[in-house]
Amino acid sequence: MKAIIIAAGEGKRLRPITSTHPKPLIPIAGKPLLEHTILGLKNAGIKEILLVVGYKDNLIKEYFGDGKEKFDIKIKYIKQEEQLGTAHAFGYGKNFANNESLLFMYGDLLVEPQVYKEIVHKFNEKRVEGIILLNEVKNPEEFGIISLNSKGFVEKIIEKPSREMNVGNLANAGVFIFNSNIFQAIEMTEKSIREEYEFTDSMKILINQLNGRIKGYINKNFFWSDIGLPWQFLDANKFVLDKIEKKILGNIEENTQISGNVYIGERSTIRSGSYIQGPCYIGENTLIGPNAFIRPYTSIGDKCHIGISEVKNSIIFSNSNIPHFNYIGDSIICENVNFGAGSKISNLRFDNKNVWVTIKGEQIDSGRRKLGAIIGPNVQTGINTSIMCGKKIGENSVIGAHTLVVEDVAPNTLYYNDPFKGIKKKRNPFY
Repeated sequence: MKAIIIAAGEGKRLRPITSTHPKPLIPIAGKPLLEHTILGLKNAGIKEILLVVGYKDNLIKEYFGDGKEKFDIKIKYIKQEEQLGTAHAFGYGKNFANNESLLFMYGDLLVEPQVYKEIVHKFNEKRVEGIILLNEVKNPEEFGIISLNSKGFVEKIIEKPSREMNVGNLANAGVFIFNSNIFQAIEMTEKSIREEYEFTDSMKILINQLNGRIKGYINKNFFWSDIGLPWQFLDANKFVLDKIEKKILGNIEENTQISGNVYIGERSTIRSGSYIQGPCYIGENTLIGPNAFIRPYTSIGDKCHIGISEVKNSIIFSNSNIPHFNYIGDSIICENVNFGAGSKISNLRFDNKNVWVTIKGEQIDSGRRKLGAIIGPNVQTGINTSIMCGKKIGENSVIGAHTLVVEDVAPNTLYYNDPFKGIKKKRNPFY
């Protein structure tokens, strides 16, 4: 069986994380999100993959290549020049499928690999026109909800229904298998009210006009996350690190302590006085310590320096420095970030309520009692800066010394505290 993955979107709700990298290349425990997917599909017997790319497609192609050398799997690419919807994107798979059944999925998912094996097995066993992965959710009004009949076949597809509609809580989980009839349905699909060709509309056509049967497969036991919001990367990181195996490939100095499952990459050094609690991932050519405290569920990329500082439950991209008396908790730090001495991130409100984050101008409840900051690439902080929980600092920004950040900072901004006039915001002259 082959697979087609949509990986064309800009990931605007994830900014500033996606300002320099497309979402599929965001690292989770040392591997890009999409790499975790490709390895899971390969393990399920998928031998060829078509990636529908768009935003920063050159970076995706550069990393994955033709797939043979890195993953022993064939990877082909097609660019979605205009974002015309999911049905439009999946429609590129018609010639690729060559009248065979095809696994369809969205590229912003992290799914436990066993799910792919299960859904492929169920599709082959049931001999239906399609199968869709479903998740039980607590807030059906935020999802596309699928109603099944008494025999487990899809009966209705309702986008973000009101609770009064009482249509159940089985959400479309973004992984499907269809035979070639789905492409006829895609060709019959018209633009929605959003001016896009929706794949859910194609499924309705398959059921109602082409008499196709789509079986629902309910995922109850396996991890699944659609990573559409920044803090969901922390959930995905935790899932991956819970399965990491201990491996020490770097140099460990005397008077260090490493407990639990910790991966340390080649040419990395853990200096004296450092304490690392697994599960953790540390990449290659990274310097930890002296006297660093790395707490569980931390992923640190290549060529980083974590000095006499504490890091907990955070993702730190490559080429970033947290060197002197810093605290990073429940945060995402992108590449080429440098923290000035004494800079710290708050990750907890005094009232112990959930941390809210501004996403595309709207305040969103993260659902997390502890959540730090999201720091974009190429950000610098001066000495003794403090960043309040749930705040985002845009790419290429500079935070002045002794500044308290209580709001999101736009990209390319010089943001500092003037002792006489308060907070000042100017365009960063270097960008």
